[in-house]
Amino acid sequence: MKLHFLGTAAAEGFPAMFCRCEHCARARQAGGRNIRTRSSVIIDDILKVDFPPDTLHHVLRDGIDLGLVEDLFITHTHLDHLRAEDLAMRLPVYAHGLEHPLRIYGHDAVVRKCREAVGRPDASRLQLSRIVPFQTIDTGTAKVTALPANHDPDETCLLFLIEKDGQRLFYGHDTGLLPDETWAWLERTSLDAAILDCTNGHLPFTGGHLNIEAVLEIRNRLRNNGTLAKDGRVIVTHFSHNIGLLYDDLKGIFDPEQIVVAYDGMRLNL
Repeated sequence: MKLHFLGTAAAEGFPAMFCRCEHCARARQAGGRNIRTRSSVIIDDILKVDFPPDTLHHVLRDGIDLGLVEDLFITHTHLDHLRAEDLAMRLPVYAHGLEHPLRIYGHDAVVRKCREAVGRPDASRLQLSRIVPFQTIDTGTAKVTALPANHDPDETCLLFLIEKDGQRLFYGHDTGLLPDETWAWLERTSLDAAILDCTNGHLPFTGGHLNIEAVLEIRNRLRNNGTLAKDGRVIVTHFSHNIGLLYDDLKGIFDPEQIVVAYDGMRLNL
């Protein structure tokens, strides 16, 4: 399973769009892996999680053929995870030479937001499907199970267990500490890797996002109950500029824990 991290920031980006704080100034000056856009991942070039407003930038920066993507799973409707209006760019006039529809999966609010943006488009271009927690979708190349997140009490936010080519990946953001029902489901399976929210860094735990302490707590529980394979990998992502931690700072914290710090454009083979 090949993971391609397109963006690794929280909603405001890092450095943040309008911000003039010392953390953003340091990131702008340092450049490189300290420049983070809104979060998304592509798996094996054909399965994408989330559709942020930076998607066109990701395509141009990394030379991505987005026409290859067959399945798009949306975690929730927050602006950094779903720019539904840009889905119209897959419709006739805007896009040519496409060989298959893009199948989009999300809960009620995701489907509603996409319908508001693109109506009921030609099914040869876009297909919208409503999914619910604990439902498993067989895409033909992967099996994806939607799991409840602990993020926005006004929305059914989802996490995903992605099974492909004999490997299992837990896509675990945006969320705070995992709900009991999500733990109960995870503890019946095994994981080769887990991608975890680290929005808050050293800042206090807020409930809807994780900090470093909470990441380590989840990693330890996954290990101790045998859910995470002995050589399984944990990757942290979705960082806020408010944490004041640049890439090397995060590496200094997580390398001793054998946890991978994601950065924009990172490719990782499981």
